[in-house]
Amino acid sequence: MKPALRSLALILLAACVALPTASAAAGSRSVRATYAGTLNGMSIGVITEVFETDGATYRIVSDTRPIGLAVLLQRQPLRFVSRGHLTRDGLKPAHFEARRSANDPPQVSAEFDWSQGQVTLRHNGKMEAHAISIGTQDRLSIMYQFMFMRLARERQVEFAMTNGRKLDRYRYRVTPDVEIDTALGRLKTLHLVKEREQGDTAAEVWLSPQHQNVAVKIVIVERDGMRFEQAIQSVEFRD
Repeated sequence: MKPALRSLALILLAACVALPTASAAAGSRSVRATYAGTLNGMSIGVITEVFETDGATYRIVSDTRPIGLAVLLQRQPLRFVSRGHLTRDGLKPAHFEARRSANDPPQVSAEFDWSQGQVTLRHNGKMEAHAISIGTQDRLSIMYQFMFMRLARERQVEFAMTNGRKLDRYRYRVTPDVEIDTALGRLKTLHLVKEREQGDTAAEVWLSPQHQNVAVKIVIVERDGMRFEQAIQSVEFRD
């Protein structure tokens, strides 16, 4: 169960970015979305995401409320926070952290030092630094970086992200106009599929251009076959 909710807080992707140029503005200054999380079809959590920007800085908070047996078994972070600056190319993270609750100390964190071109990761009592390039994201900010990107004409995106424990690069295929049924109705989406080596974790993301490229569905299949799904229940935009 631990990997389940670890995967559930809008994990997935991230960007260092051979990514397409971001648009100058995503539109809304606030986005609030809720998701239902399932493990092999069984409900295990509700995720609430809040993105806010004042035009110069941004802050994202993701809270997961476990339900059922997950309440007893969950030991992984349930609260994720990313904050940083809003630039002409989208989000530029300054700090990322994951903790069990707002009152608990961080279990992992990432501090971005753009002047030195590095990110410092802290986890399990360890501290390590990695070189970064322009566009590097954390595992939470990338999901909102998509709001600032022109993806409709792209067929592939390549990116890097940190989850506070490591820094990795990813490549996803992009297929436009893929229709899926959601709690918001039937939507035409951009379908992102992770390109992977044999034995790697599989990942897919569906973004809704109708909703400023907010993720409306996420699926992760672990190497052991466990399937985690995150499906949107509601989304609200405020200017």
